[in-house]
Amino acid sequence: MDLKSGSPFWMLKNAQAEFHPPLTDDHRCDVLIVGAGITAALIARALVDAGMQVCLIDKRQVGWGSTAASTALLQYEIDVELQSLARTFGIDDAVLAYRACEQAVESLTRLTRPMRDVDSRPMQSLYFSSHWYHDRRVRREGKLRKEQGFALECLDNSELQQRFGLDAGVGLLSAVAAEVDPVQLARRLLKDATGKGVRVFERTCLKELSPTPRGVNVTLANGKRVRCKHVVMAAGYESQGFLSERVARNRSSYAFASDPMPDPGFLANCMVWESARPYLYARSTLDHRLIIGGEDDSIDIPLKRDASVGKKSETLKRKFNAWFPALTLDVAFSWAGTFAETKDGLPFFGPHQQYGPRVHFAMAYGGNGITYSAIGADIIRDTIQGKTHPCARLFSFERLRRK
Repeated sequence: MDLKSGSPFWMLKNAQAEFHPPLTDDHRCDVLIVGAGITAALIARALVDAGMQVCLIDKRQVGWGSTAASTALLQYEIDVELQSLARTFGIDDAVLAYRACEQAVESLTRLTRPMRDVDSRPMQSLYFSSHWYHDRRVRREGKLRKEQGFALECLDNSELQQRFGLDAGVGLLSAVAAEVDPVQLARRLLKDATGKGVRVFERTCLKELSPTPRGVNVTLANGKRVRCKHVVMAAGYESQGFLSERVARNRSSYAFASDPMPDPGFLANCMVWESARPYLYARSTLDHRLIIGGEDDSIDIPLKRDASVGKKSETLKRKFNAWFPALTLDVAFSWAGTFAETKDGLPFFGPHQQYGPRVHFAMAYGGNGITYSAIGADIIRDTIQGKTHPCARLFSFERLRRK
């Protein structure tokens, strides 16, 4: 499956620093993780720290799938507003999801702070109303979040113009957010994990899963076998191919990175995104580039997605310049990537009835992939250990049966 188009900035920024061999012999372990992107890396860290013998396989190189196309905004705010999520699941579960994301962002910030080889930093997040008829909805969203104890500022038009040069009706400014280089973080986590005994095999493709009452027998494309107690499917958007049930739909998202700027303005310490769907968003990098993303569409054909990258980048540039005319920029690198979104905006973590309790899926789908992955790593660790994570039920496949 072709997951990305164009020239993703992280691929050009981060040359392959370390290679791992393919798996060419039969192997045994406690847990086999399928995938070696940021989701798999976070799960491997959680499992090895819990004392498990872990092995990862990936048909590509570490971080070279969807991770390389991620724009890596870490937010507790998900694509579905809290008020909308509350209408679907009730206010308690909606707040549970938002609070778990908030804690995950804080945890990821603590995790990356001492990592000198990973570009990461805490940020603020500004969510603004794109149209006048969104103003009431965004104000209502801010009021609800404040009532539920989330710290944020509700800004009116004059405050937005004064502080951000933004002519919008309403803005919600959150203090809990962060940015990261996803490829660097995936590599660093797996480097640390290999130092604790985790085995990583690249260019190794899964062919078949055969669960048994005591474990899972895995057959690779090269005919070799892996016997393990549990399998974690952390292959990003390709994991859907192992389920007969359609649990999400694939879409394409587009982004570009600018050349370094003398001064990125308020974006040096604040990411920004709008209330329209699909939404425009922007962040900066440590070398003062801006990354602008959005223009999502339903294209799931690589050649059609490839052909759209240039036009979509120009559209993103035009829309960004319309909102922020003081920040002029040019397109240096542009790309597109496949992503998947669930109907309700929440991820799936845990076993699916098709395979039984020993095959766990890590589907961190939606705009909060890395944040969701940090939560999912804990859910999967707790599930394997026979514990119950507070979010396990809400983020399980069982919610498909309850509707």
